[in-house]
Formats: sequence, structure tokens, C-alpha cells
Amino acid sequence: MDKIQRALQKTRDTKALILAPGAVHQSGAFFKSLFPDCPAILIADKNTWEVAGGQVAQSLAAEGVATEQPLIFDDPDLFAEWGFLQRLLERLSSTEAIAVAVGSGVINDLTKYASHLLGRKYMCVGTAASMDGYTAYGASISKDGNKQTFDCPAPYGFVMDPEIAAAAPKELAASGYADLIAKIPAGADWMLAAAMGAEPVDPFSWSLVQDGLKETLSVPEAIHAGDIPATEKLSEGLLMSGFAMQALMSSRPASGTEHQFSHFWDMENLCTPDGKHVSHGFKVGIGTIASTISIELILQQDLSAIDPEAVARATWRPWETVEAEIRSKCEGRPGLLARCLGETRDKFIDREQLTARLEGLRRAWPELAGQIRGQIIPSSVVRENLRLVGAPYEPEMIGVTRERLRNTLSFIPYMRSRIANIDVICYLGLLPALEDKLFGKGAIWEIPA
Repeated sequence: MDKIQRALQKTRDTKALILAPGAVHQSGAFFKSLFPDCPAILIADKNTWEVAGGQVAQSLAAEGVATEQPLIFDDPDLFAEWGFLQRLLERLSSTEAIAVAVGSGVINDLTKYASHLLGRKYMCVGTAASMDGYTAYGASISKDGNKQTFDCPAPYGFVMDPEIAAAAPKELAASGYADLIAKIPAGADWMLAAAMGAEPVDPFSWSLVQDGLKETLSVPEAIHAGDIPATEKLSEGLLMSGFAMQALMSSRPASGTEHQFSHFWDMENLCTPDGKHVSHGFKVGIGTIASTISIELILQQDLSAIDPEAVARATWRPWETVEAEIRSKCEGRPGLLARCLGETRDKFIDREQLTARLEGLRRAWPELAGQIRGQIIPSSVVRENLRLVGAPYEPEMIGVTRERLRNTLSFIPYMRSRIANIDVICYLGLLPALEDKLFGKGAIWEIPA
């Protein structure tokens, strides 16, 4: 049984997938098998309609599937935002047809959540290997100025034609590659959390994401060049990440410290100087470099020699102190304040619990350190691979100054209740050392004194 079929046996939402050259021409028969006797309505934007929408419509017609007038967004600034969701909801509410999303992140997320709100399944035809959210549970949509993840099922059926994905604008595959390389430090984060007794590794979800991952990531130049087999492997890696999240009903298999940078910048509505929204993968890529350097700093410590009780006495702070710091940092930003307080409160532990976590780390360290060294890709290689694939590798390339990135780092420990390497850094009192590794003299993003 191949990897895709094993994944489909445990996914909660997605029941069928086609990933193969020419798959777009099978989309009509695929829809008919999943939704017999149901009409379809295609959802696309101008670009995705041109590259795939027309072919999907022809395939549906050839199978005798009734289709409604498609909704084709022509807005140049289209993104996953509540106003566009309302427009889609209005259109879908006027018909009983099953939505077929033809596009990538924005079109898929809008269609995913709108279909959920109407109590319907939907199908997606992906047009770019740009992120892992295609087959993930939940949709990321901006509402009231904040990027939020709304619970909703993944597509019931999914089609990806790597010939179409390979011909997509190069920045889309670059964004997907950056999102996929993030799974390397995310895996190390999960290993750390498991060693501390915070969250055990699920073998099935781990294997979906990690098996073959480094091989897929080893050819950034081929992905940048639009090589079809390389793009197919990239697509598979991203889809498997989504399936792993479905199977575990958690983003833990695919998300760690590196994603917390993206979450923070989402709340800041990060745009480039020319006003364009920065893709999820590009934000995560910068976070991946920082997260990998954080893990490298942890690996420089001999954690088998620490005194857990002494370290806990030195680094643990009562909730009142933590809360006061968060309130001070988030002053005038109510959305960010609510998030940081809620996430940090959920993972707050007393000093005895911190001692126990550090003891677990101390006992596991001789073996764990070797496992983590085998897991990660050196930060210098991560940076170079991002460059080769055409993704940002300097914060300025996504409109973030080094001073702003340093400020972002100070918020990362409060952005997620999930235990990750940034928490280990804080447990060990290494946050100043990490800041120096990133921004000090001779550092990767040196900020002159």
C-alpha cells in the first residue's frame, strides 16, 4: 500500500485524492464518483480559471455533470478575508451545488470555510504546490484585522496535477518549499516536547510528514526550475503534512516555533513595502532559519549535566509576573493581548512541574541530542536552500527590518500553548543568548550596536 493510500485510511475528512500528471482531465469523473447526481459550481480567480478552471469545466461537462455559473474572483487584491468570504457565501447560498475550489491557499480556504458554514462537503483542484493547508483541517481567514484559523473540514476529494503546479509562478512553489522545510525543526520541537512529557510523538503522523522529507527538500534548484517530478514530490510532501494534521486533529506534526513567527506577523497584517500580502510560506521560511538556530543553540548545551531543580529556581516566574510582562508588551493591542494571555496561560506550569520537565530532558539528553542532530538541517543549509528555491532568506525580503525581527522574537514565547524549542530556550534561561546568536556581532542578522 503506498503512502497516499495509507494516509487516506486514517484521514477524517478527505476520502480520495489524485496526484498525477494530467490529473486535471480526470476531475470530472472524480467529482461524479464522489458526488453522484450532484451539480457543481466552480470557484476560482482569474488566473486559476485560465490555467485550470476551463479544463475542469470541460471535464465535468464530458461526464454529464450539471454545473452552475462559476464564481470567478477578479479582485487584484484577493486574499482570505471575511469580506470575500461573505461574497462567496452569498453565491453558494443561492444554489445546492457542490463547490469545486480551483486554486491554491486563498481560494481553498474561502471555499473550505464557506462550504462548512453551509453544511456541505466540497472538492478542490489545486493549482500550485504553495502550502500544506490544502488537506489540513481548518481555514486561515482574516477577520476584524486579525488572521484567524476557523475550524472546518478539509476537502472531501482533492486533485493535483503537477504539470499545472510546475508551470505556476515560481514564487508559489518557493512558498510551498519554505512551508515544507519548516517540518524539519517542527519535528525536532515535537521530539523535545515528548522528552519533557508534554506531548508524545504519534508514529503514524510523524511518518507521514518526515518519511522522505529530506529527499524532497534536496533539490531546490529543480523545484525552482519547474521540474515536474520534483514538483510532484513537493506536492506530495505538502499533502501528507495536511493528512497528518487531519489524522491527529492537530497541527503539531507540521508546526513548531517557526510557525509562531508567521502567526505573529499575521496579526500584524504583514505586507511588503509595495502593499502585497506576504505568503504563509515566506513568513514561515524566515521563522525556520531562526528556529533552527535556536535548536542549534540548545544542542550546544550539555543538558545531561544540568541540575533541574536549580535551573527551575533560576528561570521560573509566577503567573502574576508573566501576565504583567505580557500586558506591558501588548499595550494598545487588544487582539494580541488576548492571544498571548490565553496561549501562555494554557501552557503555564508551576516550578515543580518545570523541574519535572527539565528532569525528563536531562535523562533523555544523551540519546535525544543525537536524534535531534540527525533530524535537523544546518541553519546555513536551510538559508542556502531557500535562496536556491527563490524564497526569502533575509527578513528585509518580506518587509521586516532586523530591529522588527528582534522585537518579534520577544513575543514568540507567548504565541502558542504548544511546547516548542522556544520554550526550552526560556526554561534554560537562554533567550538573551539566542538573541545574541541572531542579532549580535557577527550573527546572521547582525544589528550594529
